[in-house]
Amino acid sequence: MKLSVIVLVYNEAESIVELYEELSKVLKSEFSTDWEILFVNDGSSDSSESILEHVATTDSQHVRVVSLARNYGQTVALAAGIDYSRGDIIVSMDADLQNDPADIHLLIQKIEEGYDLVNGWRQKRKDSFLTRKMPSKIANWLISKMVGVSLKDYGCTLKAYRKSIIAALPMYAEMHRLIPAYAVLFGAKVFEVPVRHRKRKYGKSKYGLNRVFKIILDLMTYKFISRCLNKPMRLFGSIGAVIAGTSSVILCTVWLGRFTASGIAPLWVILLELGMLILIGIQIMLLGLVVELVMWVYRQSSNKRFYQVRRFILPADFKKK
Repeated sequence: MKLSVIVLVYNEAESIVELYEELSKVLKSEFSTDWEILFVNDGSSDSSESILEHVATTDSQHVRVVSLARNYGQTVALAAGIDYSRGDIIVSMDADLQNDPADIHLLIQKIEEGYDLVNGWRQKRKDSFLTRKMPSKIANWLISKMVGVSLKDYGCTLKAYRKSIIAALPMYAEMHRLIPAYAVLFGAKVFEVPVRHRKRKYGKSKYGLNRVFKIILDLMTYKFISRCLNKPMRLFGSIGAVIAGTSSVILCTVWLGRFTASGIAPLWVILLELGMLILIGIQIMLLGLVVELVMWVYRQSSNKRFYQVRRFILPADFKKK
């Protein structure tokens, strides 16, 4: 079994060397020589890339670096790491030192027991309540209720996966948070283990309250894909019939109402017109879901990468075949 640890880096220049030293120490003691650290530089604008180059040069046997052309976000950065990883088992983590490398063996133990994905559950989080913990609690509750996979910490980056499972999952937008849900959809066995969480030592968090709205949109996509991928006409036929019938009734009522009122249309006519606008909004939203489904199928079938790699850093044989 070869282990790949994917470290997601975005403007974390101060923490890179410290994380590498701590991570490599843990991996050397726990996993002998059959491992690699794959840093994915997600378009950092600080000195992260030059520091990563130094680290890779120092330990060319274990360290690989993929530097993306711009900042694509956590999901795409993780997808790039998966594409270029060489291990059968993949562990993902952030570069901000808040994940403890010493917890990796807890995840691997569960993988060895037969689970396909092991999710970290951060204990005693050292984050701001308003901007990090509160949005996370809302998101975890919402996701668990909507997808039917009850986990305490969907947002924890520290996870372990079998590559055969994670490579088959959709990876775009904010889908990294829904990876366990998609994995179950694909038949994976998922487990969650408590892990430590440390206070951010350098810099500031890149996440905030705006995540909740993005998660809601991605949950809608998940529900749509999970229910309609095989038989989409059942959903669209039912919703389409309801919308068409309701819209026809509203249209006829509004049209007749305009002839029975002199001057300005009465309030009930205006309300019915607003109702029609709401139905139009629902239709537009459904169209967006159709586009999501088309793009999902396209991504799954085309095997095309939706990111550009600006630079590979060591070794010469590292580039993906």
